[in-house]
Formats: sequence, structure tokens, C-alpha cells
Amino acid sequence: MTAAALSHQVPSPDDPRPPEGRGHKIRRRALTLLIIVLLIGIPAGYLVISANQSRDSGRNKEEKYAARGLTPDWPSRVQRRLYHVPIPPGSKKVSYYETNNWRTSRLYVQFRTSDDGFDKFLKSIGTSRAALEKDDFPISARHRNIVDWDFTTPGPWSGLTRARKNPTPTLDMVVNWSKPGRPMVYVVSRTTP
Repeated sequence: MTAAALSHQVPSPDDPRPPEGRGHKIRRRALTLLIIVLLIGIPAGYLVISANQSRDSGRNKEEKYAARGLTPDWPSRVQRRLYHVPIPPGSKKVSYYETNNWRTSRLYVQFRTSDDGFDKFLKSIGTSRAALEKDDFPISARHRNIVDWDFTTPGPWSGLTRARKNPTPTLDMVVNWSKPGRPMVYVVSRTTP
């Protein structure tokens, strides 16, 4: 036997521990392996699950926003509050569409309301009928095309822009008065972060 082989078998006087037995080595290695699996395997599994959920969520959002044009429903309360579009209770023909990009977010909303509901709407956005201008169409042709709004039908028509400093949204509004006492309101609310 060589001196190196003997030094591994005989404990040195400086090492008070007895040599490690075979069973102890196996248990230590198994414990080390278990710790490695726990430290690497669980986070890796979590990442896989999280990535799958994120991908599914992205697909759901993609399907939701792939349908261009107005959705015949009320925007959520959060959307109405965020974009400052307080649709009057009892409004009919309510539809909306939201777009978002890194610069600007927009909410397109249309609704038919009563004269009283319209006055309350104007008051809640900080304006009145006196601010409306006859035959004014502040909603651009580009934005009309996004949601297929046609402002060439019989009127009378009026509109206004309620410009406000960021982050409060600016509102462009067009109103069709063809049904007395039941104005049809078209709003584009835009906000820039």
C-alpha cells in the first residue's frame, strides 16, 4: 500500500472524525441530489407553468382584440373611469372599442341617451351644450374608419373637443340630433401615459 492510500484510511490526528461509511456517503449524496432537484426543479417547473399561463392569457387577449370594431356592450367601470366617459344610466345602443399602444390609449364609445342624460354627461365631463359647435366633426376620418362610424347620415350634427392635460384624457365628441330628445353620442377618449 502506498502512503497516499494509507493516509485516506487512517484518520490524521488533526481530524477527529472517523472515516465516512458507505451508507453515510450514499445518504449524503441522496440528500445533495434532493436539494439540487428542489433548488432547480421546482423553480424550473414553476417557470414552465407560468410561461404556459402567460401564453394562454396572451392568446385570449389576442382573440379579444383581433376582432376590430365596436363591441355591442358597455365598457367596464374601470374603462369608463380611466377614460372619463361616464355613460348616462339608461343609455341604449351602447358599444365600445379600445386600442392601446406604447404612446396612446383610446376608447371609442357610442350611446343613445335622453336630453337629460346628455346634459348630465356633459356636466360630468366639465362642459355644457354651449360648447358644442354645429356641423363640427372633431373625430378624424382615420378614427371613424377604425370603428366604421359614418357621419354623413342626416343630422343635425354638432361636436366638441374637451382637451385636458395628461394624464386626464382628451375627449373628441360628435352628436347626432336626428331623433329629437334622443341624441346619439360618439366619443373618442385618448390618454397618453
